[in-house]
Amino acid sequence: MNSSITSKAVSSPLAATPHVIRYGVWRQRLLIGVVMAYAVFLVVAPLVSLTMGAFREGVGAVMEALSQADVLASFWRTLLVSLIVVTIHAIFGTLVAWVMVRHEFPGRDLLNGLIDMPFAVSPVVVGYMLLLLFGRNGLFAPVLTTLDIKIAFALPGIILATLFVSLPFMIRELIPVLEAFGIKQEQAAATLGANGWQTFWYVTLPALRWGFIYGITLTFARALGEFGAVLVIGGGLQGRTETSTLYIFRALDERQYVGAYSAALVLGLFSLLLIMGTDLLRKKEH
Repeated sequence: MNSSITSKAVSSPLAATPHVIRYGVWRQRLLIGVVMAYAVFLVVAPLVSLTMGAFREGVGAVMEALSQADVLASFWRTLLVSLIVVTIHAIFGTLVAWVMVRHEFPGRDLLNGLIDMPFAVSPVVVGYMLLLLFGRNGLFAPVLTTLDIKIAFALPGIILATLFVSLPFMIRELIPVLEAFGIKQEQAAATLGANGWQTFWYVTLPALRWGFIYGITLTFARALGEFGAVLVIGGGLQGRTETSTLYIFRALDERQYVGAYSAALVLGLFSLLLIMGTDLLRKKEH
């Protein structure tokens, strides 16, 4: 009697195991399905919609729209701004991340909060703030007029706006990598006679490589797609301050739908391929 009860008690969990496994498998599949549906809805569906809109009148219409002088000029302007912004953030973003991790100083927590400001502030508000500083009646207007420097409704204003909205990406990618890397290898290099620059170049930077690459990739993608701040501070002056996103806005307003969809598709695919290419390179290396 007792051995029978014991046998049932022992075998009961084993008998239930297949049901638990099946339940776990279906729950896992459901979760994966929800995640895939979420990603498809937010990423793939807009790209499909843009593709259908762009090629609605055929490949010839797309090529004609993208080969127009104002479209090409807007793309080159966007590329120039993005490269300048990435270069500045690659240098100063790395410096900020280094200081944040390696040093304790008064105002560190304030600086840490300010770095995330672009995530909280609307780009339109950013553009308006820059206009209040550098516009015709802005705070620095007398100085800029004296020096004959134009920032608002000019390329420098667009660069400043893009610098602000893309500020966190490089820093937030590098800080965790620096924290995980620690200082032991740097101290070892110093004991072997390496100076600060040699330690950074030969020891620290190789360890930061993928954080650095991801920071550049995200910064570049963000700079390519900026619209609100650039519209306010740049004005979208055709042939002068019109970036690719501002061209898309103007083309939609003028009912040039093929041109707008084609330019948006190029920007979207370029950013997507940039990020996916970085992921593939990292996986291939590892």
